Amino acid sequence: MVVGEMANQADLIVIGGGPGGYHAAIRAAQLGRQVLLIEKGEMGGVCLNKGCIPSRVITEAAKSLDLVKKSDVLGIATGHADIQFDRLLEHRNKTIASLRAGVEALCKANKVQRIRGSAFFLSDTRIGVEEGDKYDVHEFNDAIIAAGVNPAANSKYPVSRRILNQLEISFLDEIPAHLAIYGSGTLPLEMAMAFRALGSEVTFLLKKGENLPFDSSISKELARIFKKEKIQMLKECVIKDVAEIESGVAIQFEGASGEKVLEATHFFYQEKQSPDTAGLGTLRIGIQHDSEGFIQVDSQCRTSVKNIYAVGDITGEPFLASKAIKQGKIAAEAACGLNPEADFHFLPKVSFTRPPIASVGMTEEEALSKKLEIKTSQFPLAANGFSAITGKKDGLIKIISEHGTDVILGIHIIGEGAHELIFGGVTGLEMGAREEDFVFPSYPHPGLAEALLEAAEGLGGKAVHLKPQKKTSGVDTESLQAGVSLGIK
Repeated sequence: MVVGEMANQADLIVIGGGPGGYHAAIRAAQLGRQVLLIEKGEMGGVCLNKGCIPSRVITEAAKSLDLVKKSDVLGIATGHADIQFDRLLEHRNKTIASLRAGVEALCKANKVQRIRGSAFFLSDTRIGVEEGDKYDVHEFNDAIIAAGVNPAANSKYPVSRRILNQLEISFLDEIPAHLAIYGSGTLPLEMAMAFRALGSEVTFLLKKGENLPFDSSISKELARIFKKEKIQMLKECVIKDVAEIESGVAIQFEGASGEKVLEATHFFYQEKQSPDTAGLGTLRIGIQHDSEGFIQVDSQCRTSVKNIYAVGDITGEPFLASKAIKQGKIAAEAACGLNPEADFHFLPKVSFTRPPIASVGMTEEEALSKKLEIKTSQFPLAANGFSAITGKKDGLIKIISEHGTDVILGIHIIGEGAHELIFGGVTGLEMGAREEDFVFPSYPHPGLAEALLEAAEGLGGKAVHLKPQKKTSGVDTESLQAGVSLGIK
């Protein structure tokens, strides 16, 4: 077909089959729209095929191996435990294929039509789709862009199977003898702890000017666990050069103690994300972008062109599948005439480290920077009965509330089950919970959730399984000044 020929008719078009795209497509189909989904690669997008799912296979294997090695605490004798990496890779590939097939089946069951190809806007109601020598034009009423992001090109690092970005780290065909990691985000931290458990020596180079991306209490506990796991962390690092050598890679960097060269077998870096808008033609039809090229949307995920929406990573940070999924449903509902609204004030953030980390709401530092009068309480999992049973005592739960109103401002967890426990915090914050709302319910015993209860009780100095704590010296609750924490620990 050539430009100018009669176009195919489509009602609602979705560009991209990742979490945001396929959720949008299915929700629109549920609401009665005829949906055409265009994907140039594999269904499931980067998340399923190259990102979150493959990396979770690695972190889950590390967690399981660590569990087996430490199972003697429960009287289980296993002998020597080791990893068969080739079988793990086989499981990874089967998991990706199975989940992808599931997404395709869901689309089919909901009568979502799928075609493969690269899409680009010809106007605000016409789109071209190219796949090899085939070219088609489709007219549409509404469109949802869910094209995602890709790592930005970086000529600083040579192309090598030993130098890996965020889309390559989960596809190693061997366990590195020595893995050097440069970054400060969630994935670098996850891979550091995972490959350490799998047997790698790990050196973590923390970027200059950046700290661990958590509340200070969580960061302190994570640094302690890093030290316990014998993961070396070097701070204030700037990479000068990375070169491939016979034994692996040589990393020249400047750190807190001057310029050094680190030799490792592999080097992993997390590159800046770049929106996948090249060739989409969004600027041509008047869709507004920010200074970095991300598509700007309103609270209903509508772009500056009223019948075109955008969801997921292509709308900018945070780059989370949970955000993309929510946006996909909101865009579909808005396109169907409903009145949904995206509100990500209490979007949970989870890191599948070992143990996992989860948080929602303000950190202590953020609350103080807003000149809020706050109380903080933290309860160590070592004092929790269920943690004693399992032997998984690392970690803590920290709760921040506003002094005077008792409104919960933030909940931060590092420890076993953090990624599941945090949902209680999300629900609480979404409902405007106060301290009493976490203290009033009955909690299962014994259970990890009791640690959440005790952290909440600690805000009033009533945690049963902690010794009485003195308030921060010199701080009087009756004369608390804005931006000062009571510091109840």
